[in-house]
Amino acid sequence: MSVKIRLSRHGKKNYAFFHILATDVRAPRDSRFIELLGSYDPNTNPATIVLNVDRAVYWLQNGAQPTITARRILSYKGALLKKHLAEGVKKGALTQEQADAKFNAWVVEKEAKVEKKKENLKASKADAKKAAVEAESKVNAARAEELAKKKAEAEKAAEEARKAAESDAAAAEQAEAPAEEAPAAETPAEEAPKAE
Repeated sequence: MSVKIRLSRHGKKNYAFFHILATDVRAPRDSRFIELLGSYDPNTNPATIVLNVDRAVYWLQNGAQPTITARRILSYKGALLKKHLAEGVKKGALTQEQADAKFNAWVVEKEAKVEKKKENLKASKADAKKAAVEAESKVNAARAEELAKKKAEAEKAAEEARKAAESDAAAAEQAEAPAEEAPAAETPAEEAPKAE
């Protein structure tokens, strides 16, 4: 029986996650498997990988062949490094304590890189939000300025119309006033000849 370490697809449409399996090569992708080794969720940033490294190393040492994607995941989580160090221990190149120390140092370094990436993503998200708020405030300020201009122009036009109406009313009053005064001046002149 030939064993492969491969992914099995699960989840919803357009939102898949994968199980990492040790399975018989003849079994269909999403059906029977020998052992569940972990999971891989590419929907998060960075991708979430949960892997039982010891069991993955066990299967690798017993001849299981990983697929290309599974090999990348095993490398990312350090299973291939641990297998390499275990082979060095078997050959006598280093002791088990040295191999464990090297593996633990690698894991700490890897976790530091992942945390740094998460912090950078969080900072870039905060910067993007800050830039969006600044852009929105600039747009709002421009709109407020434009509305203030329109309001000032409307007030100016209303003031001009009021002044024009007042001047028209004053001109009309002046036009009516001489017409009323002229007959009053003629009346005494008519009365004066009658008195003679």
